[in-house]
Amino acid sequence: MEEKKLDLNSIIGMLLIVGIFFWMMYQNKPSEAQIAAEKAKKELVAKQAAAKDAAAKQIVTPTAIVAGDSTQLAQLQKTLGGFAYSATLPSAKNDITTIENDYVVLKIANKGGYIVEATLKNFEKFEKKSGQLVSLIKDNNADLNIQLQTNDSRILNTKNLYFEPTLSKVGADQILSMKLKAGANEFLEYKYILKPNDYMVGFDIRSQGLNKVLNTAKPMDLQWNMKTFRTEKSISYENRYTLLNYEYGDEKFSNVSDGANKEESIDKVKFVAYKQHFFSTILLTDTPFEKAVLKSNKLAVDEKVDTIFVKQFNANMPLAFTNGEVDYKMSWYFGPSDYKTLKGYDENLEKIIPLGWGIFGWINKWIFIPLFGFLSSYIAYGIAIIIFTIMIKLAMSPITYKSFLSQAKMKVLRPDITELGEKYKKDPMKKQQETMKLYNKAGVNPMAGCIPALIQLPFMYASFQFFPSAFELRQKSFLWADDLSSFDSVYKLPFHIPLYGDHISLFPILAAIAIFFYMKMTSGDQQMAAPQQEGMPDMAKMMKYMIYISPIMMLIFFNSYGAGLSLYNFISNLITIGIMFVIKNYIVDSDKIHAQIQENKAKEPKKPGKFQQRLQDAMEQAEAQKARDKKK
Repeated sequence: MEEKKLDLNSIIGMLLIVGIFFWMMYQNKPSEAQIAAEKAKKELVAKQAAAKDAAAKQIVTPTAIVAGDSTQLAQLQKTLGGFAYSATLPSAKNDITTIENDYVVLKIANKGGYIVEATLKNFEKFEKKSGQLVSLIKDNNADLNIQLQTNDSRILNTKNLYFEPTLSKVGADQILSMKLKAGANEFLEYKYILKPNDYMVGFDIRSQGLNKVLNTAKPMDLQWNMKTFRTEKSISYENRYTLLNYEYGDEKFSNVSDGANKEESIDKVKFVAYKQHFFSTILLTDTPFEKAVLKSNKLAVDEKVDTIFVKQFNANMPLAFTNGEVDYKMSWYFGPSDYKTLKGYDENLEKIIPLGWGIFGWINKWIFIPLFGFLSSYIAYGIAIIIFTIMIKLAMSPITYKSFLSQAKMKVLRPDITELGEKYKKDPMKKQQETMKLYNKAGVNPMAGCIPALIQLPFMYASFQFFPSAFELRQKSFLWADDLSSFDSVYKLPFHIPLYGDHISLFPILAAIAIFFYMKMTSGDQQMAAPQQEGMPDMAKMMKYMIYISPIMMLIFFNSYGAGLSLYNFISNLITIGIMFVIKNYIVDSDKIHAQIQENKAKEPKKPGKFQQRLQDAMEQAEAQKARDKKK
């Protein structure tokens, strides 16, 4: 193959192409003027971009609004009206201000100006050493809002607007002022005042210079919403004692009924309390709210699924204008639902503790609380419950003695009563008359056995109110129970039993055994003492069933109740068994009672009491009427 060589024509062509290329580059080179102009253009663009970024980052202050920001302010005024001013302040961002003392930590947000977190420093939820402090407010479970109606027909919500915080101190008190501004000197203010070592927080709401901004013809609506967190081991037990309470009128007290979507409208409300089992969030006001609409909704419907929240509470309260402004002195309470702590504020807050009505409440206030408080200040709480129970039962022992003595007398008279029953079998009215005469002649009062039992009944019911409400028992251990205010589970079941639960508590079992033997001991004497009357239920048969029904009910219903109450019932029944044993075997002599009754029967019958006389007269009148009817 012939090798191809580079000829002269090819070399000349390549040189021409290169020359043309360089000539074109030279011709397209920009002049110095063009280079300077391009440089200036780039610098201008860079300056404009920097200025734009700075404007975006810069928050325009109301005292120095430049011409370029008037558009932004106009946009804000379209939506916020006079309160557009607040959105131009440096505080118009999602910042938090914290105030705290040795008891509580409160976090207040710029947006809305309300408390977004309230944590109690000295209490843990669920169980001791859980490492989780009790937070009454956290993670948006609560909010506070005032609905503002402006003169230009806008409706604004304070929870969506930004407040300006100012934190200061007066002595040891921390004062946080949160102002929603419509101008330099026009604002709505929330003022929080936190004192050392106190659960109560001062809370004032006032306005200044807003009469030209707001429609003052109608009150503003203060809206307070909260979903209460579960803080205790048993959510069903906690649900039972979580209620929306309030005081109104002349120191009247009540609560919104429990259940789903319950609502009440109340006049002259002085405080609203979102009471959980052992903790409460309370709003108090010096100037009563004219009419409050209060709502309660049960959230813990299925305790296997609903494990975070217990109930939803809502309150809508009007804030009235005076001379074009609002000025309310109020307080928040974030703390334990403890009777002594609440009573110390002298605001009737202790009424939220369910101690029972009437005589039951008096027994708790004047006997149970002082006595148990004294004992528990010196000894462990479990031992205090035992000693407390012994003292109460010993105080009741004379009444127990009277009751048993009456049963013994009735037991002695039973043969005579049976004889009268056979003799006047066909004449029930005559039988009753003769029976009453026998009681009078023997000096026996058939009601004597009932009266002592009725006297003891209020103390028993008072204990059912006292122990579930005793805050001092919370997370206090005794024997196998790690929390006397909750159930004492000794075994976790792999399944759930309706009404019973998914665990086995030991103290209710012991209490059920004790009540079984107590009823077994007394039922025989009661049956002997009270022979069946014609037309009346067979009490002997009923008591036979109750011997088994009562312990079963104790097992079922007390399995999820507080261990302190079950311990009280266990010890109470043990002591009653002991007292009855001593009375029956060492104090009451049946032979002596029989001899005394026979001696009384031989004497002239005593004048019957007023009650017996009225009963006897009624029977005689009925007998006479019966005789007249037969003659017709």
